Amino acid sequence: MTRVVTFLLTSDPETALTFYRDTLGLKFVRDDGFALVFDMQGVMLRIAKAPQFTPAQHTVLGWEVEDILVAQEGLLRKDVTFEIYPNMGQDERAICTFPNGDKVAWFKDPDGNLLSISQHVE
Repeated sequence: MTRVVTFLLTSDPETALTFYRDTLGLKFVRDDGFALVFDMQGVMLRIAKAPQFTPAQHTVLGWEVEDILVAQEGLLRKDVTFEIYPNMGQDERAICTFPNGDKVAWFKDPDGNLLSISQHVE
């Protein structure tokens, strides 16, 4: 095994393309007929086309960021809505800070796939 490939599903490829390319800024490579293919700094993301599916109830893809507040602000300017979960101890910005200092904020893509940004303590 040499390279990681990650997969998601979409029932609306046009909306997914706009979200991942324009909102999240991922490099679109091609539509191969079966999936939208993106390059995430050397990691291939394949968003497979499915007529219908039920999104997982857990985080399926996330990005580590240097400054979660800056990253979140950029996404908010692009109309991304952050999720709030009961009993997660999130602050007013929907950011959860864990006991070790790691921070995570969750948001969904147009298909309901749960994504995250996170800032980790070294």
